[in-house]
Amino acid sequence: MKSTVKHIIGVMSGTSLDGIDIAYVKINYNNNFTFEILKATTISYSKNWKSTLKNGFHLSGEALTKLDADYGIFLGEIIQNFITENKIENLNFIASHGHTIYHNPDKNYTLQIGNGPQITAITGIKTICDFRVQDIALGGQGAPLVPIGDKLLFSDYDYCLNLGGFANISFEENKNRIAFDICPVNIVLNHYVSSLNIEYDDKGAIASTGNIDKRLLNELNALPFYNDAKPKSLGYEFIVETIFPMIDKYNLKINHILRTFIEHVAIQITKKIDSSAKKVVLVAGGGAYNTFLINRIQFYTKTQLIIPEDTIINYKEALVFALLGFLKDEGQNNCLKSVTGASKNHCSGVVFNP
Repeated sequence: MKSTVKHIIGVMSGTSLDGIDIAYVKINYNNNFTFEILKATTISYSKNWKSTLKNGFHLSGEALTKLDADYGIFLGEIIQNFITENKIENLNFIASHGHTIYHNPDKNYTLQIGNGPQITAITGIKTICDFRVQDIALGGQGAPLVPIGDKLLFSDYDYCLNLGGFANISFEENKNRIAFDICPVNIVLNHYVSSLNIEYDDKGAIASTGNIDKRLLNELNALPFYNDAKPKSLGYEFIVETIFPMIDKYNLKINHILRTFIEHVAIQITKKIDSSAKKVVLVAGGGAYNTFLINRIQFYTKTQLIIPEDTIINYKEALVFALLGFLKDEGQNNCLKSVTGASKNHCSGVVFNP
């Protein structure tokens, strides 16, 4: 690939529904990749949008098709406002992840809504989206996709750990990038604190007051998913069908649920990393701000946990989807078979021109 510089807007909406991350980035390739996050913001969801997206899982085909279009218009308007407010003139394209409604690679389907043509029509800017479907068609999990960014942009770290709706990790093994979802995190924690009329447990303060319920902890740790061979990924279906019923049957107070689940997360994460004090882990995603969770992970490992600057914590995924768009635009592979289990490395994404 020849030396080139691209200015891209990366857009990400995670399963934890904490908002839409938008990052205007400059990515430079000259034998290796460097980046600069020039402008970035998070647009919080209204209560209506949060409820609509959360319940999209239950919609009929027609209603879901309409939601795809409506959400695409919503994204297009937000992105256009971001461009206008920041007076962005130098822009090659938009790379948008969309919002995941379904993800069931074992049954050959995934769905990220956020209609690309709507974004292109509103902004007048080329848009690249729908990054997961091709990987599933090639026998992969369609996730996680961020590890190629870990490999190309954050190779100084032994592990890259993301604490979002789900925890996922990536690392080099035998000269291949390996990555997989570990367990749910914020998608579960935020669900239970919502009954207290708050969006999240700030720094894990509520969880720190709870007690571990050993019965629940043992049952969570015994879930078959944790012993499944890699590659593997998680979707909202797993939460609704398995995690929530398991927790709810114990009828625990919220702080005890949070305390137990955080211990579960810490145990599952540290099972997946080499505990050597020489190893260094980059931690990103909203869970990096959960001090209590970070402390519990550190309790189980000698590995050095690095909490980076806020722009990396908050916008790493938006940055990496910009990189996925960069590679797609150059006709380069942006999905790794060693990560997803697809039959081959490939160049994924759908391009919509104005």
